Amino acid sequence: MDRSPLDVDVLSRSVAEVPELGFFSAVEVVESTGSTNADLVARAADSSADRLVLIAESQEHGRGRHDRRWLSPARAQIAMSLLVRVRGIDPAVLGWLPLLTGVAVVDAVRAVAGVKAVLKWPNDVLVDGRKLAGILAEIAASGAEPAVVVGVGLNVSLTEAELPVPHATSLLLAGVPELDRTVLVQAMLREFARRFTAWEASGWDITELSAAYRDRCATLGAQVRAELPGGEVLTGIATGIDEYGRLLIGDSAVSAGDVTHLRAEY
Repeated sequence: MDRSPLDVDVLSRSVAEVPELGFFSAVEVVESTGSTNADLVARAADSSADRLVLIAESQEHGRGRHDRRWLSPARAQIAMSLLVRVRGIDPAVLGWLPLLTGVAVVDAVRAVAGVKAVLKWPNDVLVDGRKLAGILAEIAASGAEPAVVVGVGLNVSLTEAELPVPHATSLLLAGVPELDRTVLVQAMLREFARRFTAWEASGWDITELSAAYRDRCATLGAQVRAELPGGEVLTGIATGIDEYGRLLIGDSAVSAGDVTHLRAEY
């Protein structure tokens, strides 16, 4: 399959030429790396590193939640990580940052690809009940200005045979035969910058963000099953998201760190 590379020049110039993308200090593209998240976590040791974007055409050691690993053909995905410093925030609500990223990805995919993407809590992006994208956030530096790295892995042109797991999908399999990945990257970054800027300007108030997340989350109102550490299993209706971004199942609040597996029946 002929898979076109990202337009590196367009992306690197975007921070100067596209007003909404001036939020970012740099957008870098590499042909291959072990993990874009790991690369930016290492760079966070430099206190001046902020609002960086790193994209790899292929990853050798891509990671998801619970340290799950996967490999993808080169240029078949968007493997992207963002490093942001979050100033003056209550650490208790930092968990909303990957959820914000999920909202941004859903909105970009809907706008550019024209597919009905939705969120599965906490931050998987689904199309027709199958996983199109996953998001992984890591605290890279703590303190008064915590640095967070948020990684996004989105399947673009993977065929059925190339899927990492049977319940995954790609934009190609969702009926989008040709898509400019450069345009999609710009849309995701634009949506992230817009949401992050508004959240920061509100003093990290989650009212608007939580409403946007709930509107896009297909898990709410669904029958779900969550497997927790120690072997406990929770089943029930997902009734809401609390102020810390935790999923409410009956009387229980489940945090991303506690969930080992969650499936919703749509």
